[in-house]
Amino acid sequence: MSVSVRYILDDVDSAIAFYRDQLGFEVVMRPAPPFAMLARGDLRLLLSAPNPQGGRGQTLPDGRVPEPGGWSRFQLEVEDLDAEVDRLSAAGVTLRSDIVRGRGGDQVIADDPSGNPVELFQPH
Repeated sequence: MSVSVRYILDDVDSAIAFYRDQLGFEVVMRPAPPFAMLARGDLRLLLSAPNPQGGRGQTLPDGRVPEPGGWSRFQLEVEDLDAEVDRLSAAGVTLRSDIVRGRGGDQVIADDPSGNPVELFQPH
């Protein structure tokens, strides 16, 4: 069984490059410029740019427009968080903080190119 998460973002091309090159996702499909589906294990990541012509990026009937950002996120488990932070920092990826050390594990939140958060987590 796979799980899908949809992220609204500003630029599908830069998001594809980020998730593919920095976080190990594979591009499953790219049927139109404002949409792509990526996968990593059982997670399918649906990337949608705002688009008045339809799809999940369209303006809602009450006038709200989907936009990137916020704090809701998915979590990717990693084996060596310190090494991942070093690698992502060297690649220019924005991290919201230093590593947060916790009882059950350590985490850091990285922003994709549109500001959507991705939590990297190393369990203890």
